Amino acid sequence: MHHFAYRNGTLHAEAVDLARLADEVGTPFYCYSTATIERHYRLFAEALGAEAHIFFAMKANSNLAVLRLLAKLGAGADTVSEGEIRRALAAGIAPGKIVFSGIGKSDRELAFAVDQGIYQINIETEGELYALARIAAANGQRQAVAIRVNPDVGAGAHAKITTGSTENKFGVSMSDAERLYGAASSMPGLHMCGLAVHIGSQIRDLGDLEAAFARMADLVVRLRRAGHRVARLDLGGGLGIPYEMSEAVAHGPDLIQAYAAMVRRVLGNLDVEVGFEPGRLIVGNAGVLITCVVRHNPRPHKTFVIVDAAMNDLIRPAMYDAYHDIWPVTEPGPDVSSRPYDVVGPICESSDQFAAARRLPVSGPGDYLAIMTAGAYGATMSSTYNSRQLVPEILVSGGRFAVVRPRQTFEALLDLDQIPDWL
Repeated sequence: MHHFAYRNGTLHAEAVDLARLADEVGTPFYCYSTATIERHYRLFAEALGAEAHIFFAMKANSNLAVLRLLAKLGAGADTVSEGEIRRALAAGIAPGKIVFSGIGKSDRELAFAVDQGIYQINIETEGELYALARIAAANGQRQAVAIRVNPDVGAGAHAKITTGSTENKFGVSMSDAERLYGAASSMPGLHMCGLAVHIGSQIRDLGDLEAAFARMADLVVRLRRAGHRVARLDLGGGLGIPYEMSEAVAHGPDLIQAYAAMVRRVLGNLDVEVGFEPGRLIVGNAGVLITCVVRHNPRPHKTFVIVDAAMNDLIRPAMYDAYHDIWPVTEPGPDVSSRPYDVVGPICESSDQFAAARRLPVSGPGDYLAIMTAGAYGATMSSTYNSRQLVPEILVSGGRFAVVRPRQTFEALLDLDQIPDWL
């Protein structure tokens, strides 16, 4: 369920009129709903139970206000860089609730994580394991470690978001995991505590997840038989959401409940602390990108609707061929006709397209449109390509709103560069 609906002829985020908001702050901008984030987090947390550890996957949305909101709800953070660890700390997430994942952690990043005393580092390569042992021992510390296993079960809605196949770069093989777990158990500086797995993103069929979790359960049993302590199992994230907003109310809670039941069925007898790393599931449907129609470009066989948002603001359609619903901010009346449009941005790339042959109510210059389900992998993946400014992010709570990231100024954009004195 999301909290975007038409009231008195205008799309609202909770009780905030998005047309008035667009008039005030200008377009394009991201808008996030506090009520939706809270609801999705609580649905997930309640389904998994009080003993589950929930680490929000910050790569989905790393705005400090969103992180602070999730921290107050009890979430930890799943991070993949030093910058994300610093953001989590700045948002008030305790070090003891931060997991550090990622395939290419540098020695500097590992040293920073160890120095902060974070909850767990998920090791993804043999070289990283030895580097971390050396770094932690040199600092006189013992860092809690899990080994990320690649179970050769890949899943996800697109090849570019599948992470659990042997063709993917993430984690170590099952056989290497057994060998490395044994070796690491005697390394100074390390406290071997468990295993981690993450097979992909936007997964809505639980079959692949169940297969991967079953393989992890077998590995836990084998390690214990070999005399090793396995106290934690990090199951990653990847649970999908509906991008067709009409499905959001009906299918979201059902999928979460089915997922929780599957986890209990497959892993319930292991007696391990279980961690989860949801990201998109919590914030995806909680955000929209508001944009304005600049003009039309009619062609013999189609009409382009050119909007002021672009692929640098929301790259998912260009990168993943991703679908996003597009709603007019002004509710169309019964007499408003519709027609197919290609909705495109102003970037000098043919891939700068949000929708092709999408039937939408007739629009004109100055009309506002809402690109739905943009709360995950939207602002975090944005760029300044074509020297475009980063757009505002706005958090709504009831009838209140706050600009939680202001629009980048051109002065700030230019100040990122420096011209050498010889020029």
